[in-house]
Amino acid sequence: MPDSTVTPLVSLLRRLAIALGALVATALIVYFGRDGYIDNNAEGSPISLLDAFYYSTVSVSTTGYGDIVPVSDTARLWTTIVVTPLRLIFLITFVGTTVELLTERSRQSFRIERWRSRLRDHTIVVGYGTKGRAAVETLLGDDKSPDDIVVVDTDRAQLDAASALGLVTITGNATRSSVLRIAGVAQASALIVATNRDDTAVLVTLTARELAPKLRIVAAVRESENVHLLRQSGANSVIVSAETAGRLLGAATTSPNVVEVVEDLLTPDAGFAISEREVEDSELGGSPRHLADIVLAVVRGDGLFRVDSSKVDSLERGDRLLYVRKATPPDEDD
Repeated sequence: MPDSTVTPLVSLLRRLAIALGALVATALIVYFGRDGYIDNNAEGSPISLLDAFYYSTVSVSTTGYGDIVPVSDTARLWTTIVVTPLRLIFLITFVGTTVELLTERSRQSFRIERWRSRLRDHTIVVGYGTKGRAAVETLLGDDKSPDDIVVVDTDRAQLDAASALGLVTITGNATRSSVLRIAGVAQASALIVATNRDDTAVLVTLTARELAPKLRIVAAVRESENVHLLRQSGANSVIVSAETAGRLLGAATTSPNVVEVVEDLLTPDAGFAISEREVEDSELGGSPRHLADIVLAVVRGDGLFRVDSSKVDSLERGDRLLYVRKATPPDEDD
């Protein structure tokens, strides 16, 4: 998140213009007051414009060879009250640029290291287009803190939009391991791959799986024929965005109410939503079909079982329930 809207190139060009201005001003002062200067290497020769620029260069840069010097009182006065401040402006401009650059790099490195040391169990979203934004909205609707969401993208405009929501943003190509390391992929709890290209999604998944073997990776693809590539690359869940949208479009023509219910369930901050929770002690040994909540499925170990499966007729400690809950709008939160 940049602190200034001025680009580094513009800032550098401005400082270069100031330095050149000081150089030219000094040269013109010497040239117009050339009668008060002498060239010790060419005694008797008048100071030319080239000599004036030469003197300006060695003077403002504090090199000071001493071949061209002011000898008259007027020239020395101008050197004292005008040339010396110009010399200081020239030095401050370049030295200040170097110091500021080193300071900013050190400060940024310190901020990154401090942030990475505190970052744990966060979610990384690669791609902040339509799919990425919808994923982030769902996470925020499920009470995920903006500080626990890291957005990786190459589009500065998209990252600015994510920053406006308080999200952590990283500019870079997520197919590079260095970018994912900066995002803290080894400490993350989940990675959402929402790129616009299926081949990019495969590369991101491969890179992330290599860096974090136990990371949960959820990827979106456009074509169903690429699902197996994402699975082989290490994705835990693959969503075919085009086909999913197509199914909803087809269902909307015959059963529009079904589509409205599905959209309601997928919207975490209004109506009803699908959520997950642990089994309570009072529910152990009971059937998930007889609970007060509407249970859709039970997660046991690495398996997901529908509520009517005989394997989950009796709930055990460590089971997790996928159930329908009433969503709480943001303005009704305590």
